[in-house]
Amino acid sequence: MKKILALSLCLFLIVSCQEKSKETVLQNGTYRGVLSVQDQQELPFIFKVTSPQSMELYNSNEVLEVSEISYRNDTVFIQMPVFESYIWAVFEGDDLRGELINETRNRLSPFYAEYQNNERFKVEKTPSLEVSGSWETVFSRGEPGEYMAKGMFEQNEHRVTGTFRTTTGDYRFLEGVMDGDSLKLSTFDGAHAFLFQAKVDDSVMDGVFYSGNHWREPFLANRNPDFALPEMDELTQLEEGYDRLEFSFPNEEGDMVSLDDERFQNKVVLVMVMGTWCPNCLDGSKFYTQFYSDYKDKEFEAVALAVEFVKTPEKAFDNIDRLRAGVGMEYPILLAQYGTASKSGIQEKLPMLNEISAYPTTIIIDKKGAVRKIYTGFNGPATGEKYVEFTKDFQELIDRLLLE
Repeated sequence: MKKILALSLCLFLIVSCQEKSKETVLQNGTYRGVLSVQDQQELPFIFKVTSPQSMELYNSNEVLEVSEISYRNDTVFIQMPVFESYIWAVFEGDDLRGELINETRNRLSPFYAEYQNNERFKVEKTPSLEVSGSWETVFSRGEPGEYMAKGMFEQNEHRVTGTFRTTTGDYRFLEGVMDGDSLKLSTFDGAHAFLFQAKVDDSVMDGVFYSGNHWREPFLANRNPDFALPEMDELTQLEEGYDRLEFSFPNEEGDMVSLDDERFQNKVVLVMVMGTWCPNCLDGSKFYTQFYSDYKDKEFEAVALAVEFVKTPEKAFDNIDRLRAGVGMEYPILLAQYGTASKSGIQEKLPMLNEISAYPTTIIIDKKGAVRKIYTGFNGPATGEKYVEFTKDFQELIDRLLLE
């Protein structure tokens, strides 16, 4: 894979350095982007170019703004928002052909885009049934990595939107179609590219989940309006004998920061264990950033502990700065771990927790320094009512702790 990435970058440089009298730029309008995944399947997404330097990615009700676009002759370089992945592509008329690249994780996916095409999935048959509602889902059934999820969908004629919610988060805003008895859903947010395909009858979905071109697993779902996953605060707990969280990690200036610092004293404190590469963490960061803005003058504080894949602290803080700028985060982001996103690695640094099973993990601490609640994962806006329920319960918890 490293050789492929090196070859791709060399090709980019060769193409970029060709002498031309005039650069080509993206045309305003809608494009149908496609990423190649395993089994020769295609993962489609829709984006709209609003100017040569800006575009919007669409996933159901989500709109992601992209503002880092540059050109060299007949090549375009599109940096994804917040996340470090980027697209480079050569113009083929008004269309594009190139690759989605994540250098840190050595991942590369072939990419092309068709201009003036807004059809995410081609529909050939009238839907044979309705998939709206709740689906009890198991991924990788019978395998060591088996896990449960809840499919939550709404269907309007051919169009289907929704998500799969797991015990630790969700697969964000999925959009697609029912084509006869085939369900097709996709999303692309700059970090993760997800494709779900399934054959459906009245009560069963039998399908395959693709994450980029590096992961594939089966899933099986049954209609079940009463199915419920464990709550977010039932998974991670304090180890016996602990009632407090302790850590000391560096900020971007190299200063060590801990909960003993004056800024955290006699305040309700939110501690979020997260990664800049993690879409559920981005959803959580957006919510907590807004909440912090509303509550920072009410004896409330927050701090994030970043776990990064990149190999150097300098690169890690570059990614942290991108996240901070992208969401307007005002509270500290400390570097807890770099070079790996190992959950066992960060748990060793936080031995008072029985496990770190998901990013983000959020710990709520009262004014006396005692841990009062631990949330595993984050139910983002794509989960609809579940997200609304969480935000309401979270605010009520913080309001209650502030009165103590």
